[in-house]
Amino acid sequence: MTEQAITPPYTPDPLLTPSAVPGTWLPAPRPEVVRAAAVAGADARRADREGRLSPATVEAVTDAGLPAHFVGRGGEGAGSFSALFADITALAQECPSAAWCGALWAAHGRFASCLPEFGRRELWADGPDARIASAVAPPAGSAVVTAEGLRLNGVWECVSGARYSDWILLATPVTRAHPEHGRPEPWVLAVPTGELTVHDTWDATGLRGTASDAVEVCDLLVPAHRSFPLAGMLDGTGNHGAGRQHRAPAQLAGGLIFCATALGATHALRRAWSAWATEGVAGTGGRGPCDSPAARDALAVSSARIDAAHLLLARAAFRADTEPATETLTAVNQRDAAFAASLLLEAANHLFGAGGVHVRDAGGDIQRLWRDVQTAARHGVLRMEPAAASYARAEQSWPHLA
Repeated sequence: MTEQAITPPYTPDPLLTPSAVPGTWLPAPRPEVVRAAAVAGADARRADREGRLSPATVEAVTDAGLPAHFVGRGGEGAGSFSALFADITALAQECPSAAWCGALWAAHGRFASCLPEFGRRELWADGPDARIASAVAPPAGSAVVTAEGLRLNGVWECVSGARYSDWILLATPVTRAHPEHGRPEPWVLAVPTGELTVHDTWDATGLRGTASDAVEVCDLLVPAHRSFPLAGMLDGTGNHGAGRQHRAPAQLAGGLIFCATALGATHALRRAWSAWATEGVAGTGGRGPCDSPAARDALAVSSARIDAAHLLLARAAFRADTEPATETLTAVNQRDAAFAASLLLEAANHLFGAGGVHVRDAGGDIQRLWRDVQTAARHGVLRMEPAAASYARAEQSWPHLA
């Protein structure tokens, strides 16, 4: 797709489009996602205020194919990490909460492919667009193996998009009927949303529309065909999907897909800030905030950080699609996603700090997007400390970390 084919609301950076940089690994979003972004963007302020995505936004994201991205529609194979990265980045420029849920629905379709065949048939009985939420890190609750299946109990916190989803994947320690069979082992159980309780607990600073509420299961019998070992999902060995994306370790592209929401939100923040900074200048001869050396410095430095993060993440997605999924590559991608998140936080904070009191209006887009960047970029998957430890181990020069 060329830049000219992109329609509002997505506004590509001219330095980061395939038409401007031919032959690079910087894809544009699909037209269906651009249309979904228009719907989500029109509702973004209300979603932030009320803490809920609208049914229209959920439907638009689903119709755009994000839940089916790694499942495939009409005989299509799994989509690529690069395409998902481009889609989520574009959607996040209009509504970061919708992008966050869409990214997770896509990723969880890949995880659900670890189910046994009968479980996969049941989960996707109505088609590939089933929306799947998850709570897999850390495992919570408990399950006991019985003759009929697994008896599940517990509470799982921060389940993004739970109330909008059809199914939820829950990681939990599984205890065998006889203790001599060993210590509890973490498994993932697929539960229809209608068979659990969603508690209204999400009241975070940012990504408020994700409704990342707690879910509770009380004495639920889950058939064995709706369960699989967590370890096989994390390292990719337990996935039954045919594509290379299915067999990839969770961390190979997990961080960059999480960070795509922060990237899109920071792009949008920069544009909103620039519009504010030029108020009173164009066509009037008046002076605006952009006349300040500090404001020009904030814009230039922050834009460079955003572009650097974009390039790091796009390269990581390209590698995830094309290179062998080794421990080293996984560690490098994990490192780059964490560092990109730090760049985006610096950019957002620099712009917000340089804006003064006028950009802090409670109903304004700048402070809303700033809050979304803070929440998305500080997710545990994007922490530098574990990423640095993984990178050092992969370098094999820090043996005491093994």
